[in-house]
Amino acid sequence: MENFLQQIKALASRIEKVKNNIQTEEATKTSLIMPLIQALGYDVFNPEEFVPEYIADVGIKKGEKIDYAIMENGNPVILIEAKCVHEPLLKHDSQLFRYFGTTKAKFAILTNGVEYKFFTDLEETNKMDAKPFFVFNLLELRDNQILEIAKFRKNVFNVENVLTTASELKYTGEIKQFLNTQWEEPNDDFIKFILSDVYQGVKTKRVIDNFRDIVKKSLSQFVNEKVNDKLQKALNSSDSNEVTAEQEVASTKDDVVVDGYEDETIVTTEEEIEGYVLIKLLLKDDIDANRIFYRDNKSYFNVLIDDNIRKWICRLGFNTTNKYIQINDEERTSFKIKSVNDILSHKDDILKVAKQFQ
Repeated sequence: MENFLQQIKALASRIEKVKNNIQTEEATKTSLIMPLIQALGYDVFNPEEFVPEYIADVGIKKGEKIDYAIMENGNPVILIEAKCVHEPLLKHDSQLFRYFGTTKAKFAILTNGVEYKFFTDLEETNKMDAKPFFVFNLLELRDNQILEIAKFRKNVFNVENVLTTASELKYTGEIKQFLNTQWEEPNDDFIKFILSDVYQGVKTKRVIDNFRDIVKKSLSQFVNEKVNDKLQKALNSSDSNEVTAEQEVASTKDDVVVDGYEDETIVTTEEEIEGYVLIKLLLKDDIDANRIFYRDNKSYFNVLIDDNIRKWICRLGFNTTNKYIQINDEERTSFKIKSVNDILSHKDDILKVAKQFQ
C-alpha cells in the first residue's frame, strides 16, 4: 500500500508539470490515464487485462467503441471513457451511459486524466446512475480518496466489495456537497430547520432573512472552535511531545471548514487551515499558542503573532497550482512547496522569524 501511495503522489506531481503541454485526447491517454492504470497493477499491453478501443455495440449502432475496458475472465468489469485534459467533464456522461448498458461491466469511469468520475448501477440494475458515486481530482487528492482508489488495484479488486462501499461513498459525497452549499449560502429550508429549536416565533420570510447571516456566522464559529479545541488539547496534553505535526493535522482534517465572512469573496481552504495548524505546532515549544493567529486574503494566507499584521511569520500561497511559502526574513524568501507537509522543511526559518517577536 505504501508503494501505491507513493506512485499516486508521484503521478499527481508529474501531471502538474506536464498537463499544460498536452493538447489532445490521445496525448492525455498516453501521458496521464495509462500511468494510473499501470499504477493499479494492470498490464496495459495484455489484451486479457486491458483492451483499448473496446467495441460496445449500442442498439442498431454497431462498432461503437469505448476508449478502454479493464477485463476479468474475458468480460469487461470497468469501462473508461477518456477526454482531453483541458476538457471539463460536464457533457459526456450520456455517452458513457449508453456504453454501460450494453456490457457486463459494473463500473464506468469518465476522466480527463486529472478528474475522475466513477459510476455504477446503485439505483437500477444494469442502468448506470446519473450521478457518480466517487469523484476525485489528482491535483487535489486527500488520503482517504487514495484509500478508495486503492480498492481498484488488480491484486485486491473485488466487484462485490467495492459495491458495498459505493453506496456510502455516493451519499456521503452528496451530503458533504449539500452541507458545503448550505455553508456558502444557506437556503430557506435549511435556516428553518436550524431555527426550529432556537426560535419559537413564526418563521416568516423576513425572520429567515434576518437570521441568514447569523446562521452562517454561527456555523463558522462552531466548527472553528472545534478545530481550536482539538489544537489546544494537543498543545496542553501531558504527552504532547509525542504528538507529531503530521498526526495533529490529520486529526483536524475532517473538522476544518472555511472562515472569512467579513469578505465573502475570500474562502479559507482546508489546506490553509492545515498549514496554520502545522505551523502552530512547530512553534508550540517557543511561542505561546494563544499568540498565534491567521488572517486570510485573496492573494495569500498570513500566519502572524498577536494578531498583528506587522508581526507576520510567513505567508502561504495555496490558491494557485504553484504553491509556495514566504518567510518574513530580510529577503522575504519564498520557497516552492508541493503540499502542506513540505512546510516541515522550513521549520528553522519559521522559528527564527517567530523568535524575533517574542
